[in-house]
Amino acid sequence: MSCVGEVEIADNQIVRMVGFTCKRGQEYAKNEVTAPKRVLTTTIRISKGVLPLLPVVSQTPLPKEKIIECARCLANITVKAPVREGDAVYKDILGLGVDMIASRDIEAVGK
Repeated sequence: MSCVGEVEIADNQIVRMVGFTCKRGQEYAKNEVTAPKRVLTTTIRISKGVLPLLPVVSQTPLPKEKIIECARCLANITVKAPVREGDAVYKDILGLGVDMIASRDIEAVGK
């Protein structure tokens, strides 16, 4: 719906926020300038599955500055089929309190 405004920062503190027409836009802008977060969507290897890769997504947004490190961490893991959509396939990534969740079912080979 687009809520546009301006955020003024001095000494690493928000000193003024103007022009926002909704509370949601104001809250988003505040978070974006103080502690930006992003959802991580990627794939991980899966063994004995009908497909070689499993799509996963972070349960909640992660700190933006940790996204690359999280992706590198996931590049080194393999899960075993079968996996169900919604399963937590990697818990508490980098100790951030966020689980990585399977975003589709993958059956085991031969099922």
